[in-house]
Amino acid sequence: MSRRLPWALEARADAPFPPAETALRDPDGLLAVGGDLSPVRLLNAYAGGIFPWFSDGQPLLWWSPDPRMVFRTDGVHLASRFRRTLRASPWVVRADTRFTEVIAACANSFRPGQDGTWITTGMRDAYVDLHRMGHAHSVEVFDGEQLVGGIYGVAIGRMFFGESMFSASSGGSKVALAGLAHRLQQWGWPLIDAQVENDHLLSMGAEHMSRERFLALVRDQVRLEAPAGSWTWRFGEMAVAALAGRGF
Repeated sequence: MSRRLPWALEARADAPFPPAETALRDPDGLLAVGGDLSPVRLLNAYAGGIFPWFSDGQPLLWWSPDPRMVFRTDGVHLASRFRRTLRASPWVVRADTRFTEVIAACANSFRPGQDGTWITTGMRDAYVDLHRMGHAHSVEVFDGEQLVGGIYGVAIGRMFFGESMFSASSGGSKVALAGLAHRLQQWGWPLIDAQVENDHLLSMGAEHMSRERFLALVRDQVRLEAPAGSWTWRFGEMAVAALAGRGF
């Protein structure tokens, strides 16, 4: 029996994606190939539970894995020993004050077993465009004015799709994720998409969710009206020491 090939996307940016349920089961839910990284196509993809992931020299590849890796916003876990060190930390957490620096740091971070980066120049430009439109956001961790960690992703309605995070100081990415989850929980956003499994995410409380369940939740959440106001203002500034004392 011949292997079914992924869907070839039409050239126009608003062309629909095939249903995410039809994604291949090997290796990680490959659904479609081609297209572009225009804002319209990216927003359509995320709203349908689909994300781009490819390297330089490859065509654009679009994925919807089964199962999906997710964080419940009340379920991010930091080890108790790490939390104790944070109780004396001067770090603070903010949002959308250094988006381009966060995505550049994510692109340049060394990751074991990874040769190069999937955050290509085209990817960076596309997410900066989404940021300018109010759909891509970063959460940043600062020691004074030094950026020591961060995470970025895409928000539609009341659903956050995590893309990548980095640490310039040990634990910086963990604090960024925990700070994001804490604030989203306060806002009533239940879920952070973490895409695919890795040991680091599992150690912080990430869970497997069936694609069927994930897609149902996403379709509900993206239809909800996003709260008004800039993320910088709404997010405010979190003192990491105070948050660590609450056991986030």
